[in-house]
Amino acid sequence: MRENQYLVDDLTLNDSWRMFHIMAEFVEGFETLPEVYPAVSIFGSSKTKPKSPTYKATVKAARLLVENGFNVISGGGPGIMEAANRGAAEAGGKSVGLHIHLPNEQKPNKFANVRLEFKYFFIRKVMFVKYAVAYIIMPGGFGTLDELFEALTLIQTKRIRYFPVILVGSKFWNGLIDWAKETLIGEGTISESDFEIFNVVDTPEEAVQIIKRRVVL
Repeated sequence: MRENQYLVDDLTLNDSWRMFHIMAEFVEGFETLPEVYPAVSIFGSSKTKPKSPTYKATVKAARLLVENGFNVISGGGPGIMEAANRGAAEAGGKSVGLHIHLPNEQKPNKFANVRLEFKYFFIRKVMFVKYAVAYIIMPGGFGTLDELFEALTLIQTKRIRYFPVILVGSKFWNGLIDWAKETLIGEGTISESDFEIFNVVDTPEEAVQIIKRRVVL
């Protein structure tokens, strides 16, 4: 109820006052997140359970990133977000949680040692991109796909610098990739070279090795 009221109150603002809220979120992010450079943003389902192989793989990936000089950014919630923050925090790194206020969103996880709160998705997405040197995409739902395709679009159109975008779990991702190759390339809506923007791997070690090779610190 409190989260719902939070959003309802914002919708009652006129656009001029809403701009101050938007500016405040941008300012807080711009002032806080430069200290976490270099960081890797990790995405995935909020519904993934701690005993699942994907959760454990995410913890390992985050731990390996910290051991190799990177910090970790996640959405700050449960599931894969929690696993990312947990691995980074347990390895002694900066573990960033960019928590979003949603009507049905679960509570923030306890492993983020740098936390920001957002009402606006588009501001949060700017922070994911602006302060990341790579993306790791674990299995997830609409939100995960949204972050994936936004990053691919920005890189494809050269609106941002290239950085590694790595999908972990070929069994999960291959159906989507096969469809894109058959349908999108078949219809001429993307080109074959667009598949060079991202990589598909099966282990945390492979993901971190790609980042180490391609990111110059």
